[in-house]
Amino acid sequence: MNVELYVPFAVSTSASDALNEVLDYNLMRDTIAAYAKGQHIHLLETLCDDAANRMLAHPGVRAVRIRAEKPDIYPDCAAVGDAAALPAEAETHARERAISALSRRAQKDAYENNKLYKRLARQVGQAIADYQMIEAGDKVMVCLSGGKDSYALLDILLRLRERAPLHFDIVAVNLDQKQPGFPEHILPEYLTQKGVPFHIENQDTYSIVKRLVPEGKTTCSLCSRLRRGILYRVANELGATKIALGHHRDDILETLFLNLFYGGKLKGMPPKLQSDNGKHIVIRPLAYVKEADLEDYSALRQFPIIPCNLCGNQANLKRAEMKVLIRDWEKRYPGRVESIFNALTNVIPSHLMDRELFEFADLRVTGAVPAHGDIAFDDEPCSVGLAETGVENTLPLSLQPMLRAAP
Repeated sequence: MNVELYVPFAVSTSASDALNEVLDYNLMRDTIAAYAKGQHIHLLETLCDDAANRMLAHPGVRAVRIRAEKPDIYPDCAAVGDAAALPAEAETHARERAISALSRRAQKDAYENNKLYKRLARQVGQAIADYQMIEAGDKVMVCLSGGKDSYALLDILLRLRERAPLHFDIVAVNLDQKQPGFPEHILPEYLTQKGVPFHIENQDTYSIVKRLVPEGKTTCSLCSRLRRGILYRVANELGATKIALGHHRDDILETLFLNLFYGGKLKGMPPKLQSDNGKHIVIRPLAYVKEADLEDYSALRQFPIIPCNLCGNQANLKRAEMKVLIRDWEKRYPGRVESIFNALTNVIPSHLMDRELFEFADLRVTGAVPAHGDIAFDDEPCSVGLAETGVENTLPLSLQPMLRAAP
């Protein structure tokens, strides 16, 4: 079997003649040998396909070419299989074309990846600026769970800090809830490699939640309350001035729909708020970011994701239903979800029914034209003018001037 791997130029070139700077040849030999020894393989084609897939699973491999042959199968031929059949010159040209295609694809991938980061950086920076989330001298405690969202939050804040016009410190904090099988070495190793100051808080909230919440019931409410209390205490101990959480745009919309459908409230998830104990400011710098973009960014950055087995696998979560609803709307009605999200920043209390937000009881005639008037939904994007419908001409003559004068 002959295996050829195509890798980016940076991975194939060593700066200091060190093995860890390039793709180790043992990857090919050991991977194929372990696979072949582990089971009986009937078809040469199966061996080639599986070997190629295993090579492509490596993040540094862009393409693979495998040629294999079985010697001494027939007495009148040397071998059967996928042997090299192209003349040397033709094979050289084919190799050059393949490398050129890989180079173009690599350039396109690099362009798209850079565009993704720029979009995320712009959205995070805009949210921070719009709500003044981070100020000079702040110590931002980034709550790191091991999921894609908190990894992305930490990564983007670190990269933004490098060119920020003000200085602020970052400390990563993880709450180890003592879930069975939790890989407690992953986060310390990752943060140490990145040179990020961190603190791991060990608290067995898992046992508390499992003991107090009946089987089949959702654990989110109790689990989140326990986590908040512990994180507030840790923030005090570390001297953190801001607590940064990894909630994104979809989380905010899901919370809005949960409160709307099941709580009877027009309530979302604020980008900035005072903590429950009144001693901290909690911020959500990912408030403008789509979850789909975070998924792509997580794959690009190859974060060592740690799954949450306590809450993420609960099939009866209403939040999961909201997530499906949002994804469906985005596919079927482009722009609808974005419009709903924008509505959270464009609230008109006088056109709702909350007496605490608007003094309906004290409303009196002033003679002045109100800012929003009584137009309700007259400016519906899909509406048509009255002249187009002919409605105006069907009204009594006494009402037509009033309609034309109405705002």
